[in-house]
Amino acid sequence: MNYRKTITLGAALGLMLCAPSFMQAQTKGGGIDMQMLGAIEKAGTPAAGDRALANAIASNSIDDLAKNFKNAGQVDTYFSVETPKQSIHDQKSSGRCWLFSGLNVLRANFAREHKDSMRVEFSQAYVFFYDQLEKANLFLQGVIDCAGKPMDDERVMFFFKNPINDGGTFCGVADLSEKYGLVPMEVMPETYSAENTSRMARLVSSKLREYGLELRKMVAQKASAQRLRQRKTEMLGTIYKMLAMTIGEPVKSFEYAFKDKNGKAIGRPHTYTPKEFYNATVGHPLNGTFIMAMNDPRREYYKTYEVEYDRHTYDGHNWKYVNLPMTDIARMAIASLKDSAKMYSSYDVGKQFDRKRGYLDSDNYDYATLFGTTFPMDKADRIRTFDSGSTHAMTLTAVDLDDNGNPTKWKVENSWGPSYGVGGCLIMTNRWFNDYMFRLVVDKKYVPVNILKASEQKPVMVMPEDPLFAEDE
Repeated sequence: MNYRKTITLGAALGLMLCAPSFMQAQTKGGGIDMQMLGAIEKAGTPAAGDRALANAIASNSIDDLAKNFKNAGQVDTYFSVETPKQSIHDQKSSGRCWLFSGLNVLRANFAREHKDSMRVEFSQAYVFFYDQLEKANLFLQGVIDCAGKPMDDERVMFFFKNPINDGGTFCGVADLSEKYGLVPMEVMPETYSAENTSRMARLVSSKLREYGLELRKMVAQKASAQRLRQRKTEMLGTIYKMLAMTIGEPVKSFEYAFKDKNGKAIGRPHTYTPKEFYNATVGHPLNGTFIMAMNDPRREYYKTYEVEYDRHTYDGHNWKYVNLPMTDIARMAIASLKDSAKMYSSYDVGKQFDRKRGYLDSDNYDYATLFGTTFPMDKADRIRTFDSGSTHAMTLTAVDLDDNGNPTKWKVENSWGPSYGVGGCLIMTNRWFNDYMFRLVVDKKYVPVNILKASEQKPVMVMPEDPLFAEDE
């Protein structure tokens, strides 16, 4: 006889015999006791009349069953104000929507300046390489700056939890392109890891965390600032190598001939550096030319806020925004579109999204009726409870206005390929726009004086852990 097996079996039998009293003993104030469980079951068990509905929900997609049939007609694709169309790109399995949307705006501005007679396609991979290198430096230097704090300090944990990521905002496009320039897409095309970033990101993150611990140890051992800088530079050399092998090493110079809207070369090729190409296509600094507007009904309107450490480069610009009502945001967007100027914008795109039609409306799905309950939270409540926030950046390209000049629907260029949605674009009703739109980057020429003055205020500093400040992906 196996003595250990006998003892184990006996113990298990004892637990089974005393299970009810054991469970009761484990229930503390606030836990689910048997009496509460009985009440829950009584209130929550589907009635006999709901059995067919419960079977349907168990066997089908919730969205298919909740789809509002009255809202399922053909999507109206007419827009009274629409900017010129441009090619649709695909970010694939990456979180680079901010980069695609930002470069969409820059190439649209270039075409607009040349009366749509010339086109350019910028390399996302080139900017992304330096984005990742700069974020690595931001992490390492942030670790040095906070090395005197314990590992469980909120800011230290922030760095080690997110040493690097794909996401970002238009501020990153401005800082990175001004610093490193731009190159055409054909000069530095996409690689597998640029389009599929998860494995590369995990490996780089792991290396950075290792380096972060080393830097904290060096600070604790009173290493000089010069030695810390030298060691950080060596670390970044390894990160550069990893990025070069996955994203591709950035080009230093190249030959390029500009093309017309049909793709035909205009004139003979010229040799450019990335900075020279930036000057030839953008032609001026981006920082200082725009404001970022945000709709956050939790906070006071017409105030400027800044998100600490929410930037792409250590020496760059934190994400700073003016908090505005949706009516003001819509007014500036309409003014920009009427002047054929596209804009960077971001949304909680997963809410009430009919993916088959590329259509966003607050009444696309009636989840409340399906489950016999209500979902009454407003935009402010959804934000403060982490139920909603900006998740995806797209390029605002069109608006449809009624006879009184009020918006009825909007259109954005997406970065999920030309076959997705309506020719690569998504269409949203104005109601959905008000509910789930969060950020707009707009040229200062379209911004009223009172909002410009508000943008010049000393900003209120907010923390990056705030539910609204996830980066666009």
